Amino acid sequence: MVRLSVGRRSFLRSAAAAAALSSLPLGAVCAAANDLVPIKLPPPIGSEERLQRLASARALMKRNGIGAIVIEPGASLDYFTGVQWRRSERLTAAIIPVEGEPIIVTPFFEKPSVEESLKVPAEVRTWNEHDEPLKLVADFLKERGLAGLPVGFEETNRFFVLDNLKQQLPGVRVVSANPAVRQLRMIKSPTEIALMKAASDITIAAYRYTYPRIKAGMSAADVAKLMAEATARIGGSNPWGLILFGPASALPHGTGKPQKLAPGDVVLLDCGCSVHGYQSDISRTFVFGGKPTAEQRKVWDQVHRGQQIAFAAAKVGVPAGSVDDAVRRAYESWGYGPGYALPGLSHRTGHGIGMEGHEPVNLVHGETTLLAPGMCFSDEPGIYLPGKFGVRLEDCFYMTASGPRWFSMPPPSIDDPFGGAA
Repeated sequence: MVRLSVGRRSFLRSAAAAAALSSLPLGAVCAAANDLVPIKLPPPIGSEERLQRLASARALMKRNGIGAIVIEPGASLDYFTGVQWRRSERLTAAIIPVEGEPIIVTPFFEKPSVEESLKVPAEVRTWNEHDEPLKLVADFLKERGLAGLPVGFEETNRFFVLDNLKQQLPGVRVVSANPAVRQLRMIKSPTEIALMKAASDITIAAYRYTYPRIKAGMSAADVAKLMAEATARIGGSNPWGLILFGPASALPHGTGKPQKLAPGDVVLLDCGCSVHGYQSDISRTFVFGGKPTAEQRKVWDQVHRGQQIAFAAAKVGVPAGSVDDAVRRAYESWGYGPGYALPGLSHRTGHGIGMEGHEPVNLVHGETTLLAPGMCFSDEPGIYLPGKFGVRLEDCFYMTASGPRWFSMPPPSIDDPFGGAA
């Protein structure tokens, strides 16, 4: 789920091999949750895998008639080159040609820092403060004989990069790089899946540590701090969280209003972390300090059933949108909706996940991309009753040739909201 709450901002401040997926056995995870000791993490993505990614990208570029791809800092730059950098008004970017090694364009004074995380062979070409960096890009394309071919732009590139390249290379044809970049990033390798499994295991362990320590009178920030500290000590990086109490739990992306926990409140926790750049995203809902009402139990059970409906509908070769349709049909038959209307499910059933918490493709009505082995998704068909409460259970899964597999198992019941592990 998107994390756009005050709670998260305070958080930020303070076909896979079975052997790979079992890197964090349940016993070790439980011990980590109780003792807050670091657990052994899978290794990060190696240079060999990144070189294979570049080779695959070049093959897809050739198939789609793309001469080169321009990628600014972010997940895609890391995915192909290992370079972990921030965006600013000073351009740093990778240019991947359809043949040969890529180059990295960066300011002269940033070269040593950029090279620290570079994991593939690539020439680093620098520019000084009075230079136009897109001239370096244009010159490179001319050198490689690619100036007459379409240039692919990664979908998050900024407008000034496009505009300045057109000035330096008049007549250049710019196209989407998605046929190469997104096509590759949507399909995760066993190594990527193992890293996401580790991140999920850490989040579940942190939940189990945090749950018995939640007390009446706590604020959302107090709970977020507990989760962040537990996650970091167990081994997760960049922990984040959305913490909602009572009527605020009916707002999928939270509230800026102060929250204090009271007995009988519905509590919705939406938290995650990263392991070597790969994300987890898990939500749990429970009733604090009291017995759930009949309505709270009914809605929780319906969401639990909704997760199973989505999981069963996720079959190789079916359109991603059909998973959302299956859930929405059931919810409408139970009196919710119709469609996105409230009370009911006001957002998509799930989103893609990998190096980014949200990435294509989504489990949403109308999405025609066919499910394939290696795709990874959240499964979070929440039900929201405005002014009362909301329930969201969120676990992620990955597709295999024989169907979906959980990264984290949905919990057994509202009375055992943190049970289960993949």
